Amino acid sequence: MKIALIGYGKMGHAIEQIAVQRGHRIVVTIDVDNTDEFGSDAFRSADVAIEFTTPATAFDNCLRCFEANVPVVSGTTGWTAGIDELKRLCEQENRTFFHASNYSVGVNIFFALNTFLAKLMNRFPAYDVGLTEVHHIHKLDAPSGTAITVAESIVQNIDRKTKFQLCEAGEQTSEDDNIVHIQALREGETPGIHEVRYESEVDGITIRHDAKSRAGFALGAVLAAEFTVGKKGFFGMDDMLSPP
Repeated sequence: MKIALIGYGKMGHAIEQIAVQRGHRIVVTIDVDNTDEFGSDAFRSADVAIEFTTPATAFDNCLRCFEANVPVVSGTTGWTAGIDELKRLCEQENRTFFHASNYSVGVNIFFALNTFLAKLMNRFPAYDVGLTEVHHIHKLDAPSGTAITVAESIVQNIDRKTKFQLCEAGEQTSEDDNIVHIQALREGETPGIHEVRYESEVDGITIRHDAKSRAGFALGAVLAAEFTVGKKGFFGMDDMLSPP
């Protein structure tokens, strides 16, 4: 498979390493200093583009992939409105777009655990719930896309919670609070930690995912790129991980 990499920072390098190990070929890498490569023959020859950039640039990058008729796998978060527009283009113009807030298989298992636990805890109003996420200091969006996905599932499955919002470190919630509070911390080079905690007066319950490196995210992105081959439409991790 021929892959175009859009965004060639630490994540782009990790994806390149995994892709080559799996027998794929990187035909072009595009970063802030060579965006003219979107018009190159090498880019148009790609079977898929993998895009990890910034919230400010992701939408335009994906549009340029569509213009070149190159399917795109994006891991950039923090641009929800743009993603909805790309989904519409997939439906109306037969494009191919794969997006996930987190490409780690382990995180997607964590998502499933979070949803199951939220449905169970809906019956126990004595427990309040909060969410903490920790990432490296270079991450631009807060809360993370993964944290938003987790919080959305909690709100969808716990009747006493109607919305979520970012809060300051140390801010406490009350049992009658309808808000899921998210604390977002930026520390060193932390790849990613997400923790959901339910607290009552008598005990607490915690589920947590702790990424050890970028390798798990990179592998998931390459697997998603492999999944898109020959497909048209809007896809996510649920599509890739569902039974055949």
